[in-house]
This record gives sequence, C-alpha cells and structure tokens, in this order.
Amino acid sequence: MKNEKFRTESDLLGSKQIPSEAYYGVQTLRAIENFHISGNVLSSYPNFIKGLAITKKGAARANVEVGMITPEVGEALEWACDQLLEGKYHDQFPVDMIQGGAGTSTNMNANEVLANIALEHMGHKKGEYKYCDSHDAANASQSTNDAYPCAIHMAMYLEHLELVKHIEQFIASLEKKSKKFAKVIKMGRTQLQDAVPMTLGQTFGGFAAAMRLEIENLNLAAREFLVVNMGATAIGTGICSKPGYSKACVKALRDITGWDITLADNLIEATSSTACLVGYSSALKRLAIRTNKICNDLRLMGSGPRCGLHEVHLPERQPGSSIMPGKVNPVIPEVMNQVCYKVIGNDLCISIASDNAQLELNVMEPVMAYSLFESLHLLMNGYDTLRTFCIDGIVADEKRCRQLVEGSIGIVTVLNPIIGYDASTEIAKEASETGRGVYELVLEHKLLTKKQLDTILKPENMLEPVDLKIKK
Repeated sequence: MKNEKFRTESDLLGSKQIPSEAYYGVQTLRAIENFHISGNVLSSYPNFIKGLAITKKGAARANVEVGMITPEVGEALEWACDQLLEGKYHDQFPVDMIQGGAGTSTNMNANEVLANIALEHMGHKKGEYKYCDSHDAANASQSTNDAYPCAIHMAMYLEHLELVKHIEQFIASLEKKSKKFAKVIKMGRTQLQDAVPMTLGQTFGGFAAAMRLEIENLNLAAREFLVVNMGATAIGTGICSKPGYSKACVKALRDITGWDITLADNLIEATSSTACLVGYSSALKRLAIRTNKICNDLRLMGSGPRCGLHEVHLPERQPGSSIMPGKVNPVIPEVMNQVCYKVIGNDLCISIASDNAQLELNVMEPVMAYSLFESLHLLMNGYDTLRTFCIDGIVADEKRCRQLVEGSIGIVTVLNPIIGYDASTEIAKEASETGRGVYELVLEHKLLTKKQLDTILKPENMLEPVDLKIKK
C-alpha cells in the first residue's frame, strides 16, 4: 500500500522519501541531514529568501525571452517567486546557513521549492517535475556559482537599506539630545585629561555627525552589491546558457527591483570574487568602531555616581550587582559594545574566507554570507536597543557639568587670549598646587569680573570662534 505521507524523489546518489507536504525536494533533504552546524537556517533571514526570489524571477523572465523555458512555465515560476517575496513558504528553507558545496544546497532548496509551488499553480502535484523541473526549468541558464552570489547581493542590498533606516533613527535621537543639551556647559577632554570647555550638545552633535559619515561610507560599499554575474554559470564562460541571456536577466532584475543593477565587466573574475562582501564587511567594522567610541564615551560620562564624571545620567535598566546594593550598571552601552566586537570578529572571518578562493571559485561564500547577515541583524537590534533604552532617556546633570568646568585647570586655555599666557600660566600653576579652581582664582586675583568670566563661559561663545572684546 502506498504511503500517502511521503513521495519519492531521486538524485545522483539514489532515492529519498520526502514528506508529502514539503515543497523542498531530495537535495534539500540531503543538506538537512548533512549540515547541523550553526542552528541558523536560511529562513532565519527573510531577506535571503527574497534575494533568492528576485534572482530566480529575473532568471525565469530572461529564460522565456531566450527560449530556454516556455511562457507557461516562466509565468508559473515568476508567480512562485512572488509568493516568496510576499513572505510565504519561507518555512520551506530549512538548510543551515553554513554548508559545504559553495551554496549548492541553498540554490537547490530554492529551485525545488519554486518548482513545486509552480507545479501546484499549474494544476499539478508536488514532485511532478516533468512539467516544471527543479533543474531544467528553475535552474535554467544558471549555476549555483552565479545564482547564489547574485541572491546574496540582492539580499545584502535589502539588508543594507534596512540597516540605514535603523541608523537614521539612532541619529535622530542623538540630534534631539544635541539640541536639548545645547546650553549645557561641560569640560572637554583629550587623552582623558581636562582640555577646554564645550557643550554637551556639541558632544552629541559630534556623535550624530559621525554616524552620518558612516551611512555615506556604507552606501558607497553597498553599490557593489548591484554588480552581478548572472549568465556566468559555472566558471564565468556562460556554458549551458544562450546568447543574450545575461543581458536579458540583468534587465529583468532592474525592472523587478528598480535598482541600478549592472553586469560585471568580466564574468571569470566576478565568479571567484567576493570583494564586495569584504568591502561591505569592512564598512560595517568601521561603523562598529565608531559606535564603540560613542558607547565608551557614554559609559565614561555616566560613570559614578559619586566618584566618577557623572555628567549625564543614563537610564537605569536593572540592578547592577548581586552583592553591591544600590549599584546600577550601564548595561545598554555595554551590550552595544559587545555587538560591535562581534561585528569586528565577523569581519575577520569574512576576510579569511575570502582569502581562500582557489582558481575559478570561492567555496567559502556560505560562511561569509552568514557572518554578514549576523552582523547586520546584531547592529539593527543594537541600534534600536541603544536608542530606546539609553539615548532617548539620557538626562544631563547640569550642575555637575558646570562644577567640573569651574573646578578644572583646563578652563584657563579659554582665558589665555584675554588675560595673557603668563597670567594664565600662573593661575594654572596655583590651581594645580592648591587644588583650587581656576574660576575662583581668576576672581580672587581680580583678573576678570564675575560678569566677564561668565560671559566668556557662555555656551554660545564656545560653539565657534568669537571675538568677545573683553577689556582686561
């Protein structure tokens, strides 16, 4: 008696029983059995599935144009791709992100799922590949070596656009604090030593400006994702495809996405190259380093509350110790620090994997894609967490900030053009020897009046070079 819960599919190595409800097929099942590695499967990253769908839809449309598949099959495959783009059937991608075979398991997972969705759309049963084959139709004019990297490129561009949105929201939060703290005077520091006064608003404005520069750098790196090698097939020669396919496929991809997608100048070079992944990972590393600096500054400015700087009060998110009552830690900047460390580590993994290309292919692309996806998702979650649980709730301790400025020797630098270098030096020396503040000593020695001193230290007079014209 036939078992209705399974269907039989065969490949080079023999036959397998496939669950009848499954849209994937025999090669996907082998990958499920072979790769128990990361625990993160293709469906963990919806944009990866969408990247595969964009790639396969473009291929199907081009294959109809060059006569590789019939219009009926092409329409069914495009419809199947649209289902994936709408978020359907993503659970049919159970293959581990880290896999051997240079991505063949991922490519075949997509081919099998799309073929079976198309078959049902055409009125056939799953597995009736004679009407729409996972190789001859869904993979027509393709190899894993052009379809898989193209899918990664499409997915990464989608991820990039999402990341930028998260960073923009983070920047907006920083800029809001910059405006709020525009008149809060604080001490600037270099080499962890008192330097010259500034405003807390300038500090947060600097953070925002740094993030805007990182978006520009990311946009520049992401442009390389829009260069694809479709039509290269196995090694870049285009074997098993028809003349005109590459051009038709790239046009289809442009029409489907609205993006400025172009064909690589040399398909031999492009098929073994993962330079764009390295470049974008490097941009993420640079972003992580910049973000680390912001988090470290927040931790320093919030240190204390009695024995540190404590210029700002970071939102209290949880008790900070199992043994020290009353202690509250800066857990949100700390967790973002760790996100950044992971991104930096993933960049090293990607660099090593890219360095292991041999001859006409780089078979290490799966771990590169996985590392990039992980970095992107960690950063998106991290920026949302840092923004909502920390930045939005930061409160300035204006009294403490002012106290530190007035008690600092560094304030004498601001007075130098007004009271002169020699007088400034004497005040600095006396402040250092006695432990008294410059502000206090300047008044005591009657070098300036309180009104003059307060005018010099007004926040608006430290935002840019000004000529105060204060008489000595």
